[in-house]
Amino acid sequence: MNRQQDAVADGTFIASVSKPLRENSWVRRRLPGWGRLHIDRRLPFLCVYRRPAQRADPGTKSLLLGEASYLLAAGEPERYRWVAGLVQEIVQIQGAAFGAFMLLEIWTEESRPMEQPVFHVVAPASNTPSALLETLENSLLGVQVDETALQVTVDYQERPAPPGLPPLPCPANGKVECLLLGLGVPPLYRDAGTGVLFPFVLEQFRQDLGRVLKKTFYTFSHSYTRHRPTHYHELGRHAMTPVVQESDVALAAISRGFDILLHVTPVNVAAAWKAFKEARFARPPEFHYRPRPLQPAQLKRRLYGIPLERIEDPTLAVIFSAKREELDRQITLIADRGTRRFFHGSQQIYGEVDEPLLQQARQLLEQLPPIHADPEAPVLDAAAFAARARREIEQYRRQYADFSARLEVRQDISGLMVSRGDLLIGADVRVPAGRVAAALAHEVGTHVVTWHNGGYQPFRQLQAGLAGYEALQEGLAVLSEYLAGGLDGHRMRLLAGRVIAVHCLSDGADFVETFRELNANGGFSEYSAFLIAMRVFRGGGFTKDAVYLRGLVELLDHLGEGGELEPLLLGKIALEHLPLIEELRWRRVLEPAPLRPHYLQKEEAKERLARLRRQPSLLTLLEEGV
Repeated sequence: MNRQQDAVADGTFIASVSKPLRENSWVRRRLPGWGRLHIDRRLPFLCVYRRPAQRADPGTKSLLLGEASYLLAAGEPERYRWVAGLVQEIVQIQGAAFGAFMLLEIWTEESRPMEQPVFHVVAPASNTPSALLETLENSLLGVQVDETALQVTVDYQERPAPPGLPPLPCPANGKVECLLLGLGVPPLYRDAGTGVLFPFVLEQFRQDLGRVLKKTFYTFSHSYTRHRPTHYHELGRHAMTPVVQESDVALAAISRGFDILLHVTPVNVAAAWKAFKEARFARPPEFHYRPRPLQPAQLKRRLYGIPLERIEDPTLAVIFSAKREELDRQITLIADRGTRRFFHGSQQIYGEVDEPLLQQARQLLEQLPPIHADPEAPVLDAAAFAARARREIEQYRRQYADFSARLEVRQDISGLMVSRGDLLIGADVRVPAGRVAAALAHEVGTHVVTWHNGGYQPFRQLQAGLAGYEALQEGLAVLSEYLAGGLDGHRMRLLAGRVIAVHCLSDGADFVETFRELNANGGFSEYSAFLIAMRVFRGGGFTKDAVYLRGLVELLDHLGEGGELEPLLLGKIALEHLPLIEELRWRRVLEPAPLRPHYLQKEEAKERLARLRRQPSLLTLLEEGV
């Protein structure tokens, strides 16, 4: 193609970009030759990276991929005029809506040996934006690499530009004021000699720099433009690229391919109890399980065939990568069922019982006397409880027409269980009448509601469950029992007993020894001690039951620190992911939850929640129920 044809092609490309920009539409184009333009929507800034023509620069382009408005372009001299024309067109169109526009160009600057790496800010020498530079400098000082804070230097030039490259045009006219800033970054994410990337450092550096840039754009918006974002996260990406959607669907499909609770729950609990009792509690029971209709190797090939490395959004990349790692471990766990490896895999997923949690469990058992069931108290059998649950589900369906939860009474499970948003009721279930509201708040108002709230979101991981979501999910479910007025000392003793059982398992005790600890020292009846031990020893050693009390304690700490409750019901999330969820909410990636638990609408629940915020302790939970 000759020079004249190049010019025609370049002009056609700029025209193809101008139209959607003027219509405030999403623009995502590959540039002729090399590069990419991504503009999420109408925004008063553009991040730019020009690839050096004379040297390799691995990793640097990825620093901008998470931004809502960026341009990657070739730095060859023959491409300058065209790149400048494209930038000028973007500035004029985008800036017209805000009265001002900011170009921020980044490049790398290698440090000499023994020199401390620094961020090098280059600002215009005239009309210096002092407040903006202060925000940028303070934000950069918060960036750390391997726990070492970096320094910041500021230089002033009439037209900032990377070393060896001409400045980009920053046209100013009566309608648009244009500000050009440069930022040289130390490439600590690669080996200085070989250029080999350090992926973990690069990912963290990218996340930290992304926050710096958004805070800078936030200050620029409020100081120079008519745009008034409420939070700097609002300036992040709204739209999800196709690879995000494809990866989300693929991860969700693998997650739906198995139900870990069903695969590790015995199908012969009643028979096992009978045999254990007949053996005078001296011989461990034998548990039988469902067949495992999955092939671990094939599932893992599918799992690691998902191209998560192509996800540009660093927040979603973190969420999806953590979920892939957890699915990998869960698949291994199911494959290891019945072996000692199962126990170690369970610890990797659900954690261990630390000393503070163990002490809290022991204190609960000491402070709460054993409670013996009143044989005269009314009890609902499976059919009666199912009728109450159906009415509860219908109430939620009136609140949200797409609420599709089903209810099923089954012979092959014990107790109550929620699987993929459906309530499963064991045929032998007996629920005390005084516990019905609490049980419904736990199973339907928490587990079913968060499953359907998660399904309302634009990506499915909030429904399948983010990595490590179980602790918060179970903590919320137990809290819901308190807010519904049905959390009593018997229930709290049960949660404490589960922690004791997990500790016994981890300490090397067998089933019989754990049963005796619960029965003789914990004050549990023989059948209750058997059920607690069964849940913990199923599959080969299942430590999940410690998360109920751990999740509750962590949730109380969250509420005591002023944390809100309802954002936690947006889907199945972990407390550690809350900052990421809040960011996605500010970015309008996530939608408001369509379902709100019924118990939260009652005045008694509001009063209990207020009391708990003032005194966030396990004892506060028991003030009404002991």
